[in-house]
Amino acid sequence: MGAIVRQSGLPPEYFERYDESDDRLFYLYPRLTAHIDEAACRAVTNLIREELPQGGCLLDLMSSYVSHLPTDIPLNWVVGLGLNEEEMRLNPQLHEYVIHDLNAQPQLPFPDATFDGVICTVSVQYMTRPVEVFADVARILKPGGPFIVTFSNRCFPSKAVRIWLATNDRQHLELVRCYFELAGGFTNIRCLDRSPHHWLSDPLYAVVGRRVV
Repeated sequence: MGAIVRQSGLPPEYFERYDESDDRLFYLYPRLTAHIDEAACRAVTNLIREELPQGGCLLDLMSSYVSHLPTDIPLNWVVGLGLNEEEMRLNPQLHEYVIHDLNAQPQLPFPDATFDGVICTVSVQYMTRPVEVFADVARILKPGGPFIVTFSNRCFPSKAVRIWLATNDRQHLELVRCYFELAGGFTNIRCLDRSPHHWLSDPLYAVVGRRVV
């Protein structure tokens, strides 16, 4: 584990996984399937619409073949960062993409204050060094820019970290809030339940923080 996580007081075993093989092998082949249902996808889009500034440059962290971005908000540039090139190549909302393994290298390959906003959609449960990643997200965000982290109750259990599998949805909210707080550099951190109000729909939760001005 990285130094920031060790100093945070979170035990390294929290971030162990059933499958500790190279993540690049797990994500070698594209998975062109939605990980949450349509109602939950709409909830993600609506939240992004509410939180993102007009225009500017956006980073889609742990990106895939869909970014759930609203089409009625102009964005100057959208960058995807993930492990599967084919998925990101097929994503029509990305202007460019970067192949990068956050669990191997939590430092992001971008200069300070590059982005007006960062999103991470239904993927935070796979981060083995989340505090380090969140700290670097703060570095690359412009002052006041939002970091929007959304998640549901679905995951690939073999790749989700132990602490995620051992906790429930409400505890996930507090865990992600903890990542924000331990990383530093964020303010106005909010835990949100944006689940569609339908018993057949997937739940949708979010934690949003803004880069300190």
